[in-house]
Parts: sequence; structure tokens; C-alpha cells
Amino acid sequence: QVQLVESGGGLVQPGGSLRLSCAASGIILRVGVMGWYRQAPGKERELVATITSGGIPNYADSVKGRFTISRDNAKKTVYLQMNSLKPEDTAVYTCNVRAQLRPWGDYEDYWGQGAQVTVSS
Repeated sequence: QVQLVESGGGLVQPGGSLRLSCAASGIILRVGVMGWYRQAPGKERELVATITSGGIPNYADSVKGRFTISRDNAKKTVYLQMNSLKPEDTAVYTCNVRAQLRPWGDYEDYWGQGAQVTVSS
């Protein structure tokens, strides 16, 4: 079984910064793409950023230039550094990891528990 543990959410003023972490644990053969999604009240979940196992990032247009995704493959951990935060960034942020558990198995999606990020003065 794969477990994802998130940390780093909280309340921050506009223009401030937060860093989210998501660590995967369990018997994992390979970790593929890792990413962050968010869902604001009354809205659908949206992609924030992803990063491949080789370190290639992809960002939603709304966060480009402000957010940075990174990963530590040895620790099976993905990070999201969020700078210049805006009130519209307020949402529950959830990490996603694609992992292969067995040599003959497919990559499957696993989700964290979600971390509340609130940007408000």
C-alpha cells in the first residue's frame, strides 16, 4: 500500500510564500510523474504543476513564474514552492503520485490527504 503524507499548508498574507511537501511511502518499485492539484470551494479540481521522473516540470498558466515544483527521487518526495501568493490561490492542495508497485504492474495514481492553503489579509 502506498501512503502520501502532505505538509506545509496554512494561512499566509497576499504576496507571501508557502512550501508544500508530499512524501510517498510503502513498497514502491518506481515513481513516475508527481504533481500537485488544487480545488477551491465551488470549483473543480485543477492541475497546478507536475514533474516527470527526469525532472521536467509543467505548470498551469495561472501559477507560472510564481510556483516551482521539484522532487527528491531518493526520498520519494515532491515539493511545491509557492511565492507571490494571491487570494485566488486559496484552495485545498493535493499531491498526486504515479507509482509502479510490481515489475508486471501498471503505474497507478495515488493521492495525498490534501492541505489547506489560505491566502488572506
